[in-house]
Amino acid sequence: MTSATDLRRLPATTPRLIATDLDGTLLRDDKSVSDRTIAALAAAEEAGIEVFFVTGRPARWMDVVSAHVHGHGLAICANGAAVVDLHAGGKMLEVRDLPRSTAMEVVRTLRTTAPGTSFAVELTTGIHYEPDYPPFHLDPGATIAPVEKLLHEEEPGEGVPVLKLLAHHPELQPDGFLTLARTAAGAVASFTRSSPTALLEVSGPGVSKASTLALCCAQRGISSDEVVAFGDMPNDVEMLTWAGTSYAMGNAHPDVLAAASRRTVANNDDGVAVVIEEILARRSGQL
Repeated sequence: MTSATDLRRLPATTPRLIATDLDGTLLRDDKSVSDRTIAALAAAEEAGIEVFFVTGRPARWMDVVSAHVHGHGLAICANGAAVVDLHAGGKMLEVRDLPRSTAMEVVRTLRTTAPGTSFAVELTTGIHYEPDYPPFHLDPGATIAPVEKLLHEEEPGEGVPVLKLLAHHPELQPDGFLTLARTAAGAVASFTRSSPTALLEVSGPGVSKASTLALCCAQRGISSDEVVAFGDMPNDVEMLTWAGTSYAMGNAHPDVLAAASRRTVANNDDGVAVVIEEILARRSGQL
């Protein structure tokens, strides 16, 4: 890795937008945001650089960073399935849902190709899961039922939108499970993963962190070349490939290391803050 002040690893010009993943990237392993990172985010916004949090988390799990969103107050959640306003308590402004019929097609396919898979359904109103699915202690109000019941609606379109389908396997290797699922059903839905376990996240066709970030940037007249992105897991790969400048964290998955144009130090060493500080220092002529 290059040294922290090596200008060759900085973007050619000051970016207009910084897009960062949360878990394993902006957040430390204890899920905290360091004082150094808080200061760097505030300094970026003060310098006129927009900051977008782009995460697989649902809006209800954004409290850890909601106080650190300045200006626009927006975040991209659920791997691109929702754009939320953190200044308004996580209100969903845009939803790119997974059609229930598509979700059921994925369920049938994975039950055939990977017996033993259990499922959860992330709706705009919360998560619900099957009896064999690992329980969500952060969501005590979840409904526990077969996925067919969770996805059922009396009339097409009457149910609340599905943000993503989660598929867990108790034995398969995580990357192997992802490859298997993409091969079997990648033509009908988008598959990715961010967990250390064999837990897949399934979104609607074409829905990803990258595609929703691209839409948000287009609304602001910002090109991909003017974006710096940070990530650590496979669900960040498309975003890192799309952004003009991208950084893999020092703790990143091998696929992320291969996709990113640059590297920074690990999340526990404030790798996002390190780069932001360098960008701002060069902008002010200190580098």
